[in-house]
Amino acid sequence: MHILLTGGTGLIGRQLCHHWLAQGHRLSERRNHPELVHQLCGSEVRGVANLQELEHESIDAVVNLAGAPIADRPWTHKRKALLWSSRITLTETLIAWLQDREQKPSVLISGSAVGWYGDGGERELTEESPPVSEDFASHLCIAWEETAQRAQALGIRVVLVRTGLVLAAQGGFLSRLLLPFKLGLGGPIGNGRQWMPWIHIKDQIALIDFLV
Repeated sequence: MHILLTGGTGLIGRQLCHHWLAQGHRLSERRNHPELVHQLCGSEVRGVANLQELEHESIDAVVNLAGAPIADRPWTHKRKALLWSSRITLTETLIAWLQDREQKPSVLISGSAVGWYGDGGERELTEESPPVSEDFASHLCIAWEETAQRAQALGIRVVLVRTGLVLAAQGGFLSRLLLPFKLGLGGPIGNGRQWMPWIHIKDQIALIDFLV
C-alpha cells in the first residue's frame, strides 16, 4: 500500500512511519524541506516538496496530520495566523490536488483535536456532542474538519481523528511535564481539577492504522 502523509515528521507521524515501514508499506511525506524526512522518518520514506511530484503515482491512503505545534508558544495574532494556515490552507491545497487526480485514494484520515469541543470541564463528550464553548482552538478544529470533509464529494472516505494529549517517551507533552518533576518542582497546577483527555502513542498509532 502507498500511503501519503502530511505532518509525518511530528511525534505521531514518525511513529506511523516506523509502524508502516515494518509492515512493508510504501510511504511518501509531503514537506517543505523534504531532506529532513530521511533524518526524522527514515531513508525509506520519500520526501516530496510538491504534491505534483506524485501526479502519476497511485496513492491508496492519505493521512493529513500537518500543523504547527499549538501549545509551545503564546497565541499572538501572528501565531494564530500560522496555526490556521498550517492546517486549513494546507488541507485546502491537499483537497484541490485530490480533486485534480484521476486516481484517488480510498481514504483520507485527517487530524483534529479535542479542542473542537471547547472547555467541557469534566462532562463526558462523544462524537454526537456539539461544541461546548467556541474559542480559537475550537474554531480552528471546526474549520480544519470542514475543509477535510470536502473530500467526501470526491468519493473519498473521510475519517476525522480528534486527538487529545499524546503521551510518549519519545517527546511531546510528557517530556514537558517531566522537567519540573526532575527539578523537584512538580505538583498540581491550580486546584488540580483541570480536564486532560490523553492517549498513549501506541494506542494512537493502532487506531490510525485500524482506520486506514
